[in-house]
Formats: sequence, C-alpha cells, structure tokens
Amino acid sequence: MACTLVIRFSAMGDVAITVPVLYSVAMRYPNDKFILLTKSNFQSIFINTPDNVEIFAAHTKGKHKGIRGMMKLINELNKKEIDYVADLHQVLRSLEIDCYFKLKGKKVAVINKGRADKKALTRKYNKKLIPLKTSIERYQKVFRNLGYDSSLNFSSLFDDKEEKDEIFVGIAPLAKHAGKIYPLEKMEEVIRLLLEKTSVKIFLFGGKNERACLENLGNKHERVELIAGELSFYEEFLLMNSLDVMLSMDSANMHLASLVNTPVISIWGATHPYAGFYGYNQDKDNAVQADMPCRPCSVFGNKPCRYGSYECLNQINPEIIVKKIMNIIN
Repeated sequence: MACTLVIRFSAMGDVAITVPVLYSVAMRYPNDKFILLTKSNFQSIFINTPDNVEIFAAHTKGKHKGIRGMMKLINELNKKEIDYVADLHQVLRSLEIDCYFKLKGKKVAVINKGRADKKALTRKYNKKLIPLKTSIERYQKVFRNLGYDSSLNFSSLFDDKEEKDEIFVGIAPLAKHAGKIYPLEKMEEVIRLLLEKTSVKIFLFGGKNERACLENLGNKHERVELIAGELSFYEEFLLMNSLDVMLSMDSANMHLASLVNTPVISIWGATHPYAGFYGYNQDKDNAVQADMPCRPCSVFGNKPCRYGSYECLNQINPEIIVKKIMNIIN
C-alpha cells in the first residue's frame, strides 16, 4: 500500500478540477492512500470522497504562514509516511514540499503548466489560437508519471439528480476579474427575457463578498432568489445538483456545477476555453463568446482591457444566452 501526497492550493476552480482526477485514481487503487493538501477554506469542496482519500488542510493564513509555518506543515506531512508526491500546482510553497520529499528519496511528479503555449495564445500579435491541454489532462499526466492509470471514471459527486416539479436555473454573474464579468445590466436583460419565455425559478450564486453587488438583481423579480454567501459548499452542491442548467462566467461556479453533472452555459470575455480551463464534461457548444482578434488577451482575465471597454463581453447579445439556456431546458 502506497501513500501519495497530492498538492493543489488556490484558486477555487483549479482545486475543484482536481476532484474528477483524484476520485478516479483513488477508486481505481483502493489499496493505496491519497492525501490531498489544499487550503483550509477549500477542504469542504471534497464531499463524498472515496474511503482512501484524506483531505489535509493547510492554514496558510494561520499556523502554516511564513517560513516557520512552512516548516511546521512539512513536519506534519512527514508523519504521514508519504511514498509519492503529485504536485498539481507548481508554486513556491508546493516546490518546497517537493524538495523536502525528494531529499528523502521519494518520487515526485510536478505539473507542466504549459506557460509558453499560454503566452502564445494570449499575446497581442500573431496569436496561436489552438486548443491547449486542459488542466484535467495536465493533472492526469502527473499521476501517470507516478505510475497510476489516471483515466477518468468520475461523473458526479452525487449518485442521482434530485427530482422536482419546477425548472431551476442557476446564475453566477460575477467573477474575480473584470475581464470575465458580463455587464450586469445585460445580465438583468437575460433574466428578464428568461422569465418572460418560461416559468422558471432562478437562483443567484456568488460569494459572501458579492452579495451586496447582486442585491439589485435579486430584488427585481419574484422568481429570482439571491443565495450568494448563504450556503455551505455542501448545500451549494445540493442545490446545483437540482438545477436544470447553470449560467456562469469563466469562474469557480462553472467548475462546481460540473462536479454534479449539471449543464453549464459559460460566458467568456478576456479569457478563452482554449486555455484549458473549461468545465469538466461540459459541451463545448455551450460556451458563449464573441469572435474578436484581440481575444484571448489573458489566461486568467486579470489584465485590463487595452481598449478600456471590454467589447468582448459587451458584444454578446442577451438573446444568444437565453436561446442556449432554453435549448437545454426544452
């Protein structure tokens, strides 16, 4: 029986993407143990884990902060009798852990993030607009390098979809960066058109810090409920599992909904599905995006628009989004 340490800290979407790969490998190797090291605020993402998966919380703003905290974290991990390390992040913190276990003679595999290819995809001129390896594929290769069969057999965190009499639509209108956010006035038009066309219940998803920004959207219509910041991860997963469709930006909610096999309509602006961060098992035709020569200008959407207007998002017609939602509902 081998024990494999799997490392993936932030961001939330990237942590969520580990689920299909980790669960698939763990279920295929029930006699091995897998310890996932992630930030403490993300450990609740991992529900209904296989019996041989342990979630180890790194308190990077608490006891594991700084050099002393890092030494304490490594000392705690050392007690786990680890045989292999699968580094799915490749940042300074994870590389320090890699180095320690390498010095102990343990086998370590580190993700190749494909930085050069992503730079070519997002550069200003002569873009190489071709699909890159997905994060899922990059994670799989790390496990393969450790000798594991990492083919995927994961479908959902839950065995069944919840039955209901109503049509539920989830909308997650916000994202971390402006280059990923569809204008809220246009999103309001999406909601209005959707409520006109069909009798649906709409839930507005988001973080606690996004709630104030979404209150205006949530208070204008009877059949719209603002649940941003109100639910635990488990409760959010339960609600997402009951949705007929989720409308999301290129954000964590796209990935969370994908983990319960809910169809996602995703809106893309400064970023692009070709960078490899598309939702797990999602239909590529459900990506909504404007065909512009400046896209994509960023891998993560964190660069300011060089024209200052984010036309990549403003040019997307609400009717197109509503039509894709209706196609799934119908």
